[in-house]
Amino acid sequence: MKRGLIPFAIFLVVVGFLFKGLFLDPREVPSPLVGKPTPQFSLPRLDNPATIFSPKEMLGKVWLFNVWASWCGACRDEHPILVELAKTGFVPVIGMDYKDTRPEAQQWLDQGGNPYNLVAVDADGRVGIEYGVYGVPETYVIDKAGMIAYKQIGPVTYDALRDKIIPLVKRLQAQ
Repeated sequence: MKRGLIPFAIFLVVVGFLFKGLFLDPREVPSPLVGKPTPQFSLPRLDNPATIFSPKEMLGKVWLFNVWASWCGACRDEHPILVELAKTGFVPVIGMDYKDTRPEAQQWLDQGGNPYNLVAVDADGRVGIEYGVYGVPETYVIDKAGMIAYKQIGPVTYDALRDKIIPLVKRLQAQ
């Protein structure tokens, strides 16, 4: 009788974990970078390849770091939301064009509007790897000390802005 209880108990634990998993949001994958310093890089800017951008330039400011590409369908969905956010001047938005060509990226911004204070170009995806990007778009909230406070996987939505990003940015700006 006791021999059958151990496998049954293990079965119940596994079923419990699977049942709990049914109610989790697959977009809420915790990032190991949250709470850690922003990976440092130096990348050419889209508007002027001779000019280099580094996150060190943003120290002392709360900012959003949005990884996008002209070939990305979900980036097209979030783009109007970012354009609206940029018009408010609430928070600087730095873009990183990921594994894209300069002409296509520039054309995309010319057509849809440019919500970015500046755009860095990660043509080979090296910096994206350092940030743990496994799909675009991804957006990071960076605090004044250069620490990653939040990572939005997938497109920024109005709900994500209202419920997570804007309250977090306000809190970080007040610190």
